[in-house]
Amino acid sequence: METLKLFYEDSLIPKDRILKTAEKIRPEIERVKDAISRGYDDDRASINLPDDKEMLKTIKSTIEEKLALKPEHLIVIGIGGSNLGTVAVQEAILGKLYNLTKPPIKVLYADTVDSYLINSIIKIIKPALKSGGSILLDVVSKSGTTTETVANFRILLNLLRKYRKEYKDYVVATCDRDSMLWHLAVKEGFTTLEIPQKVGGRYSVFSSVGLFPLGLLGIQIDDLLNGAKHMRGKCINGDLERNPAAITASIQFLHYKNGKNIVDYFLFSSDLESLGKWCRQLTAESLGKELDRNGRRVNVGITPTVSVGSTDLHSVAQLYLGGPYDKFTTFISIKDRRPRVHVPSVDEYSHLVPGIDGKSLEKILNAIFEGTKEAFRKDKRPFIEISLPDKSEYSIGQFMQLEMIKTMYLGHLLNVNPFDQPDVEKYKRETRRILAGE
Repeated sequence: METLKLFYEDSLIPKDRILKTAEKIRPEIERVKDAISRGYDDDRASINLPDDKEMLKTIKSTIEEKLALKPEHLIVIGIGGSNLGTVAVQEAILGKLYNLTKPPIKVLYADTVDSYLINSIIKIIKPALKSGGSILLDVVSKSGTTTETVANFRILLNLLRKYRKEYKDYVVATCDRDSMLWHLAVKEGFTTLEIPQKVGGRYSVFSSVGLFPLGLLGIQIDDLLNGAKHMRGKCINGDLERNPAAITASIQFLHYKNGKNIVDYFLFSSDLESLGKWCRQLTAESLGKELDRNGRRVNVGITPTVSVGSTDLHSVAQLYLGGPYDKFTTFISIKDRRPRVHVPSVDEYSHLVPGIDGKSLEKILNAIFEGTKEAFRKDKRPFIEISLPDKSEYSIGQFMQLEMIKTMYLGHLLNVNPFDQPDVEKYKRETRRILAGE
C-alpha cells in the first residue's frame, strides 16, 4: 500500500537548519523505540496499540456479539479524546453524510451536555425503541467520572431501560479497568472494554475507544492499525531526513520560536474536517502547558486552528494572506479523489465561469489548491503539505500515527510533558463546586 508523502520545500526554513534541530530529537526517538518493547508501562504506550493482538481479538469478539443484536443506532457517549478520534476516522472513511446513506447502523455522538443535541438524539432513537428496534450505547470515559459523559449516559440509559428489559446487553462501557465506571459496569453486567491506563484519551484512537465503534460500522480496523504500524517504523528512523515526525516537529518548533505560534490544519477535503479537530485537541492539550518538565512556569503552547478547502478560502483566506505573519500552515490533501463528478460540457450557464466546462470537480479543487499554495508562496507564508494517497483506513492510520509521534517530539523540543493535562482540571473543579452548591 502507498505511503503518505511530506513536502516541506515551502516551509521557509533551510534544510540544514531543520536537520540540525531534528538532531535534538534523537534522545526522544530512542525513548520511543525503547517504549515499543515495554508494552503499556510508559507514557508513550499508545505506540504499542497496533501490535496488541489480544486487545484486537477482544474487540472483534465484542463487535460480533453486538452485531448479533442487529442495532439500528450506535450512540457513542464521550467527549474530547473519548470520541474525537472516532468521529475523525468515521467521517474520513465513511463521509460526513454517512447517516443519510441508509447504512445498516447509524451513528450518533453524545459529546456535550447541550440539551438541544441530547433531545434531538432522544427524538431520533425513541421511535426506533418503541417499534422494537435495537439501540447500542457505548459510554467512553477513561476516568469514568467525566461530568458530561456520565450525565448523558444516565439520561440515555434511563430511556433504554424503559423499552428494553434486557437493556444490559445493549450497553458497552469503555474505560480504565479500575475506574468507578468499570466497577459499576461489572456490577450491572454491562460489556466492558479496557483502555490501557497509560494511554491518554487523545492518543487512544487505536485502542478500544476507537476500534470498537469503528469496527461495528464496518471500517477495516486491521488496515487502520497496519497503516499506523507502517508509519511508526518511519517515525523512529534514525535517518532523520527520512523521518517525517522529526522533520515536521522541527519545522513547527522553529516557526514557534520565530513567533509563529498558530498552526493551521488546512484540509482540502470536507470529510477530513473532524480529522483536523482531532489534530486540534492533540496539539492544544499536549503542548499548551503552564510548567515545563523542570517545574518552571513557562506558559508555552502552539494554538491550532482548522480550515477546510475550498470552503474556508471564502471565510479566513483574507486573514491568512493579508493578516499578521504569525501562522504556519499544514495543508492536508488527498491524491485520489474518487468518485468523478463533472460539470456539464456546454449549457446555457457556461458563460458564468469560463474554463470549467466538462471539467471534474477534482480538477477544479486541485486548481484551487494549487492556486492557494502559489498565493502563500508569493506572500512568503510558510507551509508544508501532507499528501494522503486516498481516504482508506491505511492512509488515515498513517496520518494519525504521524501526528501523535510528531506531538511527542514537539513536547521534547518544548521541554513539556505532552501526555498530561493538569490545567483541564481547573474547570472541572469549579464545575463540581458549582453543582455541589446548588
